[in-house]
Amino acid sequence: MASVSASAACCFHQAAMSSRHNCKKLVPVQHTGRRARIMTKCRRSLGDFIGGDLLKLDIGQWLSDVEEHKALAIYSPHEGGYEGRYLIRLAHQGYHFLDLSARGLGDPETTLTKFHPVCPPHVGKQPIARWYFPPEVDYRLSLLPSDAKGLVVWIIEAKVLSKAELQFLALLPTLRPRVRVLAECGNWRKFMWTPLKDIAGLPATGEKVSTQ
Repeated sequence: MASVSASAACCFHQAAMSSRHNCKKLVPVQHTGRRARIMTKCRRSLGDFIGGDLLKLDIGQWLSDVEEHKALAIYSPHEGGYEGRYLIRLAHQGYHFLDLSARGLGDPETTLTKFHPVCPPHVGKQPIARWYFPPEVDYRLSLLPSDAKGLVVWIIEAKVLSKAELQFLALLPTLRPRVRVLAECGNWRKFMWTPLKDIAGLPATGEKVSTQ
């Protein structure tokens, strides 16, 4: 009995390793004699041979939404890589990028638009010093070449930000007209985006705030 279960486990392991990620279902077959058989059904699509990122024709919509809404919340697949094609198209339009992580960013308004203090780490013997840094966005805007279209602030792991912080990021293009904001607010099975105002709870352009 132990040999039968061991052979069944070995067959299952070999079938799972050979099928990799394309296997949709593993259907066990009833025992016939001493060995157990496992039938593997695999389904393949055109994206397995060409690449799923090459089949989507939404680049035009992506560029128009960036110009229209100016601040977007994006959702990319967990395995990553899909957002690179959208970043490259913005670079071709003349945009430069400022990549920041939401973890450790501090107050976005202070860090991006105001002079902010930074305390460097010490080993316990030096006095606690405080250094002041210029606004990140204003400093990068001053370094842009004359032919640049604007600055894209790409916020990684923006899902840890509070609602008030997301609201400021959604309003940042209004304060700095040459700035566009892209915030990674989560993951999805395919690359998706939506106006950041919808995520932050702000009214859309042209709508009035309800007083009720």
